[in-house]
Amino acid sequence: MYMDDYKRWCAAKLEDPDLSTELAIIEGKESEIEDRFAVSLKFGTAGLRGVLGAGSNRMNIYVVRQATQGLANWVKTQGGTQTVAISYDSRIKSDLFAQAAACVLAANGIRVRIYDTLMPVPALSFATRYYHANAGIMVTASHNPAKYNGYKAYGPDGCQMTDEAADIVYAEIQKTDILNGAKTISFEEGLASGMIQYVGEDCKEALYDAIKARAVRPGLCKTAGLKLVYSPLNGSGLVPVMRVLKDIGIDDITVVPEQERPDGNFPTCPYPNPEIYEALRLGLELAKKSGADLMLATDPDADRVGIAIRCPDGSYQLVSGNEVGVLLLDYICAGRIEKGTMPERPVAVKSIVSTPLADAVAESYGVEMRSVLTGFKWIGDQIARLEADGEVERFLFGFEESYGYLAGPYVRDKDAIIASMLICEMAAYYRSIGSSIKERLEAIYSKFGRYLNKVDSYEFPGLSGMDKMVSIMDSLRKNPPAEIGGYKVLKVTDYKKPEETGLPAANVLIYALEGGATVVVRPSGTEPKIKTYFTTLGRDLAEAEAQKAVLSDALKPILA
Repeated sequence: MYMDDYKRWCAAKLEDPDLSTELAIIEGKESEIEDRFAVSLKFGTAGLRGVLGAGSNRMNIYVVRQATQGLANWVKTQGGTQTVAISYDSRIKSDLFAQAAACVLAANGIRVRIYDTLMPVPALSFATRYYHANAGIMVTASHNPAKYNGYKAYGPDGCQMTDEAADIVYAEIQKTDILNGAKTISFEEGLASGMIQYVGEDCKEALYDAIKARAVRPGLCKTAGLKLVYSPLNGSGLVPVMRVLKDIGIDDITVVPEQERPDGNFPTCPYPNPEIYEALRLGLELAKKSGADLMLATDPDADRVGIAIRCPDGSYQLVSGNEVGVLLLDYICAGRIEKGTMPERPVAVKSIVSTPLADAVAESYGVEMRSVLTGFKWIGDQIARLEADGEVERFLFGFEESYGYLAGPYVRDKDAIIASMLICEMAAYYRSIGSSIKERLEAIYSKFGRYLNKVDSYEFPGLSGMDKMVSIMDSLRKNPPAEIGGYKVLKVTDYKKPEETGLPAANVLIYALEGGATVVVRPSGTEPKIKTYFTTLGRDLAEAEAQKAVLSDALKPILA
């Protein structure tokens, strides 16, 4: 079957010459052909993500058109404005895929609002809401290596698409022939007819205004003298992040020159991921040379941000996603109480794999902390519920341990633009009172205990990888461990049982251990990986790290 599909693609007059070249190169190489054609990329709530190339199991304009025809079929049943917003990042062919999607939508009688240049995830979420669109499309593979691209689909609320909608779209995709089943017109024809229009300056400015309106201490940065090094990691963050930081008064910004311009090859780091030291290495070297107070980096689609802070001895410390989440929560709460801008009955939201230290901090400020499934759409869902009750201003802050943050309800996905603004404002504030982010973090640990949160990741590549992951999760459910690393398991929470958790079903297991530690086992929704999240609590960092090492070693034989 897959060989027939390969021959069909070879016989077709493909519009992208790169695909024809690739098909010729793999002629006679059955394993290569099987890898590209034996299966198709599956469309889910996170859309599509895969390696660039030829075939149904790769990202290319034919897969994008097929997916967009499926999306168009769904949009046509939804009434409303019959509009879809589109944005894209710096990845290879992102602009071509965005235009291909626009052409399919326009051919189906659906209006398109597409950005005239690359813009990040929060800009797409905002435009979807601003234009009252039925859906949004973001062409990105987030922080994956350069050989990947992807296609994230959003609902009318600016949240990533619901399971129900994604299932309908996927069913429509399967009815659509990949090579010729999608309707399409030329991009020029779409522009000329008015079916395709660029996102207006009014929408762009409204996003910036909405972000700046969430400042905790407006005007502070103009006089604080903060010195910053910033890297957009060759992605889409440069223009929006720099615009907002300069607007709030931060002028001393050095951009990492090798990572300044959009470049989908990401030449300076194999993984353009702000969680990884290698991605931040050039920024850290520049920070040390210039004596910057702070170094920050946004990922290619600028929905996540990582930071390094200057310590009293002049060294720089990377701050984890959990730590930044706790620091921002603490800063926002304290600042809003001080300024009298704290809403009544404030609500913060975090994912179930994020640190319980955030619960303790929230409680100390009288803030309700809600824990939701992993995936920022569940944080967006909590904002939507507040909005439906006419209480959207209660939403204060949401975060995930994987470096995603949002303060305010103006978008429904994580936003590295506002996170960058608030991190800089926080650094400027502590600097202005003779303190630092480092000192504040140590004060939080001193008050609440030394929490350590670490993630291990196990990869399962190839066609058999997903089967292996399913087998491991099944085995853990059928034969639950009585202890891990000598620590007795007190409770197992299986999130596949919504009747027990009160949350939608999810493939997550959480083990509560004797002594207070927890271990979470969760397969990734977008990559062939199983992740294990460890939370340990010690009298000091060494004690917490020692326990994490014991727990990690105990799980390796099961997961490796």
